Amino acid sequence: MEKIASFTVDHLTLMPGVYVSRVDRDPQSGAVVTTFDLRLTAPNREPVMNTAECHTIEHLGATFLRNHPTWASRVVYFGPMGCRTGFYLVVFGEVTSEEILPLVRELFEFVRDYQGEIPGAAPEECGNYLDQNLPMARWLAERYLTRDLACADEGRLHY
Repeated sequence: MEKIASFTVDHLTLMPGVYVSRVDRDPQSGAVVTTFDLRLTAPNREPVMNTAECHTIEHLGATFLRNHPTWASRVVYFGPMGCRTGFYLVVFGEVTSEEILPLVRELFEFVRDYQGEIPGAAPEECGNYLDQNLPMARWLAERYLTRDLACADEGRLHY
């Protein structure tokens, strides 16, 4: 079996940030989707996110993105990586890290500033509704904005 592309990235040197993970084209229609790696922790060098805060960011992020006035119709998916070091954001179209960066900033500002009930965190809406941690989700969002996305201004956006 061939090794998938994401397993060829050296996770010992990968830094937090915003990266184009892959660009896929549907051979039938030519439709394009871009997958972004929103890496919040340095793999194998920093603690991973606990499931509760990861789950909270997922609920808040998906709600924010699917209600965004410009990007809502282009968002295909937002969810956590299995390794819990970040999130995948999949959008229609061929989009660069530089082009998606303002949306990613808005998303994590929304999480950082969010107060109130977590959308979808009710037993009839979620299969694990009690596994939430808003204070830690807000802390992670703040760190990502100030520590990691600040590096984008220095041109560190790509693998």
